Amino acid sequence: MKEYIVPETLDGERADKALNVLEPQWSRAFIQKMIAQQRVSAEGKILEKSIRLRAGMHLCVEELQLREIEAVPQDIPLDIRYEDDDLLVVNKPRGMVVHPAPGNPDGTLVNALLFHCGGSLSGINGEIRPGIVHRIDKDTSGLLIVAKTDAAHRALAQQIQAHTFRREYRAVLHGHLRQPQGTVDAPIGRSEKDRKKMCVTAVHSRSAVTHYTVLEDYGAFSYAALRLETGRTHQIRVHMAYIGHPVAGDPVYGPKNGVTRLGGQCLHAGLIGFDHPSNGRYIEIRAENPPYFEAFLAEIRRTYGRDPYAEG
Repeated sequence: MKEYIVPETLDGERADKALNVLEPQWSRAFIQKMIAQQRVSAEGKILEKSIRLRAGMHLCVEELQLREIEAVPQDIPLDIRYEDDDLLVVNKPRGMVVHPAPGNPDGTLVNALLFHCGGSLSGINGEIRPGIVHRIDKDTSGLLIVAKTDAAHRALAQQIQAHTFRREYRAVLHGHLRQPQGTVDAPIGRSEKDRKKMCVTAVHSRSAVTHYTVLEDYGAFSYAALRLETGRTHQIRVHMAYIGHPVAGDPVYGPKNGVTRLGGQCLHAGLIGFDHPSNGRYIEIRAENPPYFEAFLAEIRRTYGRDPYAEG
């Protein structure tokens, strides 16, 4: 059973909308289904979805059973950049969710991996996330490593924890950064004002470190390389917004008058480097920027002229 005290910010809100704020990973349709199944109560009484909640109300939700979501094999094309008996590296397209969840029961990377690998995926993360060592956001494209065995999964996870697993991204950022290189060292936790968002905060947070290098600077926008030292939820998007240079197209952390035509953040996981879990050999995989990214860069170069950094 999950329990909540309705905050003042949700006073007067409908039950289904309030739960979507409290548990943003649940879709509205999924929440409404739970309410219809009488799995949600307030002050001991079963709720209807249209009932308005009051601040301070005690809300209870029957524990979500992940077995209700079944990860099934689906014949979805994969852009595989490396594969052997222990692992594979896949270039995830923008718009693809990594694993099944309420609101996204299929069509995910995991569904495609189950079809491609059969039963040859590590089981450490359970039936819903087989083989998944780390994740990237739905609208972030790029490289992900997938473990086929539990031993490979543990070895790769240890490298991530020890910060020896290399992850580099490319992004288009708003504005001109004063320093062409820098580090953002600021803890990240869930926002108390908006539970759908992460933020830099000292409250219930974890350390987060992002290193950046400006590759091209056009004043209104900058093209940058970013290296993760840690891997917190939305880390690059939160850190860049925190220093005043959000990722172009980011609908959550970007400016209100951002680049909406991009349909999401201009962010690509372009490099993964790791020691192979079986033989210790260092392997580095790269993935070129996707077409939408290169098209936006070309537009910026045409519109804003030469890169000032390139002028020496």
